[in-house]
Amino acid sequence: MVEKVDTLVIGGGQAGIAMSEHLSRVGIPHLVLERHRIAERWRTERWDNLVANGPAWHDRFPGQTFDDLPPDAFPSKDRIVRYFEDYAARIAAPLRCGVEVTALRPRDGGGFVADTSAGRFEAARVVCATGPFQKPLIPAMVPETAGLMQIHSAGYRNPAQLPDGAVMVVGAGSSGAQIADELARAGRRVFLSVGPHDRPPRAYRGKDFVWWLGALGKWDARARTPGTEHVTIAVSGARGGHTVDFRDLAALGITLVGRTEGHEAGRLRFAADLQANIRAGDANYLSVLDEADAYVAAQGLDFPAEPQARVFPPDPACVTDPVLSLDLAAEGITTIIWATGYGFDYGWMKLDALDAQGRPDHREGVSSRVPGLYFLGLPWLTRRSSAFIWGAWRDAADLADRMAGDSGAVRAAE
Repeated sequence: MVEKVDTLVIGGGQAGIAMSEHLSRVGIPHLVLERHRIAERWRTERWDNLVANGPAWHDRFPGQTFDDLPPDAFPSKDRIVRYFEDYAARIAAPLRCGVEVTALRPRDGGGFVADTSAGRFEAARVVCATGPFQKPLIPAMVPETAGLMQIHSAGYRNPAQLPDGAVMVVGAGSSGAQIADELARAGRRVFLSVGPHDRPPRAYRGKDFVWWLGALGKWDARARTPGTEHVTIAVSGARGGHTVDFRDLAALGITLVGRTEGHEAGRLRFAADLQANIRAGDANYLSVLDEADAYVAAQGLDFPAEPQARVFPPDPACVTDPVLSLDLAAEGITTIIWATGYGFDYGWMKLDALDAQGRPDHREGVSSRVPGLYFLGLPWLTRRSSAFIWGAWRDAADLADRMAGDSGAVRAAE
């Protein structure tokens, strides 16, 4: 048996649900396939105490609020899952869970064939909405024979999951910084490897950072500043939301080290860049404050001044006299948590749709190589906001309109 559908959407997370809403709006028949459950990565690939990094008024689709939360609260991961479940039910999304696409290939005569765990599907068009968090990346640096527990941040749940002993967290973006903080507060001895990063204020002059991104036009930025393609962002909604300052983490007892460079004979080696990375993060932080102050002045807004926001605590000893290598056994380190990001995994896509680096080759979500193939939910798909909840919704609206126009053109030609 082969099931035929006009448009197949692969992925039932935020991007797939948003795509379904807008395909229904423009009258395009479709089916959404999700290999596990709605928003599965929020359920099983996040730590227990994770909350959104944006407030409830912001990290949502325009048509539905978190009605049981204050607007400035940071929703828990479980509340976010329920939000998407409720949303999918409200829009009556034609979604089938527990159906994994194992191969997507061209169909003779045009369109696509999708082989799945529930049989074969044929579609005129396909939207790949599998998101950016596909394959956790762990550097091939510390051998398994080192006798350590090594997990990616996607596999971390809580401190009790880890064996007794000190913990090395590699990567100081939002995940690494928050996990290190949680472990230190649980009484663990923690080392945190800090590479280049952006470090925005959680809030400034009475407005959350995400509000400032909108006011300053940064959500709509169409391309990253050259040289910042891989710079991570350290921001947190934990404990009601706070600005991440690595000096504060050092005050908790966390030992900061520079970017992790290698491992030899039981020792981790670090770059001598910790202080430079801290300074660059401070510069990023201050640049946001400068732009916000200029905006307030230009608009004549009566926002409260916040001079204390520019006052930093002194550098701790681990910054002024950095550790450049660690004997893991001597320091009692039994676990390494790699908060080192994700890569794409399109092994199931039997199409000439990827570039030389294995990334989708597209223009604003429309495949540059394969007619009828679309992508949604990827970082910088169209703008800075694309991988965020409301950004994916906006991109889905644009993509659905484009697809409706393409359908009209095909019908007119016929």
